[in-house]
Amino acid sequence: MTSLFQILMLLLDVATFFIFAHFIMSWLINFQVLNIRQPLVSQIWYGLQRILEPLYGPIRRVLPQMGGLDLAPLVALLGIYIVRIILVNNAAAFL
Repeated sequence: MTSLFQILMLLLDVATFFIFAHFIMSWLINFQVLNIRQPLVSQIWYGLQRILEPLYGPIRRVLPQMGGLDLAPLVALLGIYIVRIILVNNAAAFL
């Protein structure tokens, strides 16, 4: 059962990495450091969007419209950290 706990923690780490990569890349695209017309940049960008949209979609439907500010990544990160805390506090159940 310890391996199940470690796999769940790894998946949460990977999801956190994807979220951080997505919003850092969005800043770089908005400030025109990266060009979305470059093939590698567009593949990474659209790949991250396809991976994260099932996570962001339900969050965006619940959150009110904030103009140009998207709080879905922040709420997703908070959710991941909440799940992480719950898993760590109940780690004895996995042992």
